Amino acid sequence: MSKQKNKFRTLIEIFLISTKLGLTSFGGPIAHLAYFKDEYIDRRKWLDDRTYADIIAICQFLPGPASSQVGISIGMLRGGVIGGFISWLGFTFPSIIILVLFALMYQTFSLGDAGFIHSLKIVAAAVVLHALLGLGKKLTPDKPRIAIALVAAIIMLLFPSAWMQIVIILGAGLIGLKLFKDKTKPNVQPLSINISKKFGLTSLGILISLLVIVPILNKLLDNPFLHIFDVFFRVGSLVFGGGHVVLPMIEREIVPAGLLTANEFLAGYGMAQAVPGPLFTFSSYIGTMLEGVTGAVVATVGIFLPSFLLIIAALPFLNELRNRSVFQSVLMGVNASVVGILLAAFYDPVLSSSIFNATDFALAALLFGLLNIWKVPAWLIVILGVVGRYFIQLIA
Repeated sequence: MSKQKNKFRTLIEIFLISTKLGLTSFGGPIAHLAYFKDEYIDRRKWLDDRTYADIIAICQFLPGPASSQVGISIGMLRGGVIGGFISWLGFTFPSIIILVLFALMYQTFSLGDAGFIHSLKIVAAAVVLHALLGLGKKLTPDKPRIAIALVAAIIMLLFPSAWMQIVIILGAGLIGLKLFKDKTKPNVQPLSINISKKFGLTSLGILISLLVIVPILNKLLDNPFLHIFDVFFRVGSLVFGGGHVVLPMIEREIVPAGLLTANEFLAGYGMAQAVPGPLFTFSSYIGTMLEGVTGAVVATVGIFLPSFLLIIAALPFLNELRNRSVFQSVLMGVNASVVGILLAAFYDPVLSSSIFNATDFALAALLFGLLNIWKVPAWLIVILGVVGRYFIQLIA
């Protein structure tokens, strides 16, 4: 009975913390990873920095929303498969609710030009810089890894694309294999993963089967909900690069077919940028516009289900891989490149879309100081950022 109580308390804890993150994590996937680090690693010590970086690196290799997959992974490591689901639910549900309501009140509800949205972007700049410095100290402690990070950042800035990010990660892994094979420390502390390898392989088999079977059923059966599931499951299974890449893919499936007008699509896109949580919840807006609340459920399940199946498939093999010196040397290179990718993302889109003048910079500097030196929690930084900008506008 006591064991069941402890498990229940753990699941409640996961839900409360992930919901807090879902209500306050503005700024897109890179900022989400920064919020996760502050809450899960720095404050609660659920994982160490090295393990967190390993999970980020693995999720970068997988298709789908990387930040959501990292959150799901942390939930699964903490509370099993149910913990992963609860972690996803808490982080995702607030933005799902907002986007469904926005779709239902589309003609009268608009936040596209609201001033607080820019405040949230300034907050994201402070949070991402804090995470960048923290990860940089841990993952690029020597000149070779600093060099990998700098080269990765330069390439991403000059040739920004989801596929270039994959190329950088793969290249950094190969460089790591060459440079760090004699510097690895494979005896890392094992993670408690309550998922069997058999279950992991079964999960991968389900993903592949659905990718084959669902499109066939969609062609044979004239069912709008099956069509919605087919579109979003396929996109969630095959897209690399996160929310900003998935949006044009969805647009090609929806607008030319006449299911939504371009204006309806863009209105939802704008709203999706303004809400906390993962950008993949844009699927909830599209589903609602097409088939009401039921359509939202089908679209949301369709686009996120591949992430669950992929994480369940990958986690059982994580301990074994982390204790192999070859894999560790590859990860040393990959983790350094992740710092570089984060550095590039700090400039574009975070800095380039948030700091427009000296006032913005002053507020961002203040928020960064509160976060980095005085250790103010990230959720409070969000509130202070919104209130602070309005206050500065009054006195400036």
